[in-house]
Amino acid sequence: MAGTPGVKRPPRVVLDTNVVLSALIFCGGPAAGVRAGWQSGRFVPLASQSTVAELARVLRYPKFGLSTAEQEELLADYLPWVQVVHVPDPPPGVPRCRDPFDLPFLHLAVAGKAHVLVSGDRDLLALAHAPGICLILGVEAFRRRHLDE
Repeated sequence: MAGTPGVKRPPRVVLDTNVVLSALIFCGGPAAGVRAGWQSGRFVPLASQSTVAELARVLRYPKFGLSTAEQEELLADYLPWVQVVHVPDPPPGVPRCRDPFDLPFLHLAVAGKAHVLVSGDRDLLALAHAPGICLILGVEAFRRRHLDE
């Protein structure tokens, strides 16, 4: 498909953990559209070892009350759709971020040549116009721009 005239490739998208959680656990609202988008191939979600580990860790939070089997089922609803990206060590340079826990998503976006990073995190959204990083959008803006076409 590469280089085929007239064939539009789906955008490469980094979804932060909260967006993936909302899409997997809370099936209504804009996040439901995100889940349908990755399942239909409207975009390619990117993941790294760090972002998958973060998702698995958060799924174990007691507040969600998920059994091990339920956690595995939710991961199985997401992981088959992702393209795994190797983030080098040291990771690529990224704009300065207030929250160091957001760095793996920024590193993934740069290493994976993402078109969009989707987040509800204020620290990531604050970097929306920073040079050296892809487009950063909230869930609703991403849905309007990429899924409602």
